[in-house]
Amino acid sequence: MRRLTARRALAAVALAILASATFANGEVVQKDKMRVTISGEIDPTTLPREGTAPISVSIGGKISTADGSPPASLHRLEIALNRHGRLDYRGLPVCPLSKIQPATTQNALAACRSSLVGQGTFAANVAIPEQSPFPSEGKLLAFNGRENGKPVIFAHVFGTRPVPTSLTLPMRIATSGGGTFGTTITATLPRVTSNIAFVSAISLTLKRNFSYRGKRHGYVSAGCPAPKGFHRVVFPLARASFAFADAPTLSETLNRSCKVRG
Repeated sequence: MRRLTARRALAAVALAILASATFANGEVVQKDKMRVTISGEIDPTTLPREGTAPISVSIGGKISTADGSPPASLHRLEIALNRHGRLDYRGLPVCPLSKIQPATTQNALAACRSSLVGQGTFAANVAIPEQSPFPSEGKLLAFNGRENGKPVIFAHVFGTRPVPTSLTLPMRIATSGGGTFGTTITATLPRVTSNIAFVSAISLTLKRNFSYRGKRHGYVSAGCPAPKGFHRVVFPLARASFAFADAPTLSETLNRSCKVRG
């Protein structure tokens, strides 16, 4: 049974299991036959109690099914970050969409490296008429951008199989003043794309340290929400939601721990 399960998992992701530690502490959520392994980490985990310090935050998802059949098409990805973390894009160069769509990974970096705020990987099965789905995987780059005057993250992906293909998705940023989560990042796949490419895995690490007006900033920064008298706490890092076409939405809250600095 274990061998059969392993073979089905390998076929489902089509050699697209990410070669990183993104899923080292993954949490599995399942509805009907759809299954997503959702993972997330921060670095460092020792942070100030008051104020914030620059961090990197990694979020990933591996999409599969309980019976090994092809998974439903991913329609929308939403990541809500704990309110003790924040995004800071003041002073960062903005990447114009026209410079990275279309573009190879190398050309996108050459055009907008100064706006780079994160990197990751993606994997998908591409539907080809009268053929079995074709595996495709590649690099994901995240650039600081603006859309309709509002800050966004431009997620640029480029795959070479079965043919060279470039796609840039705006990941829209929303903030909330209250509640557990303060910043939400949402990406919606175009319907025409989601009917062709079936995402099987995605990972993204947001990290960028920079100087602005003589001060050190982090694109992502956070503090440790440990109450006074406690030096370590378990807290909800993020809530990730994967919405599929013609399938249930799968969501999970990732709880992680941090230690108070000093």
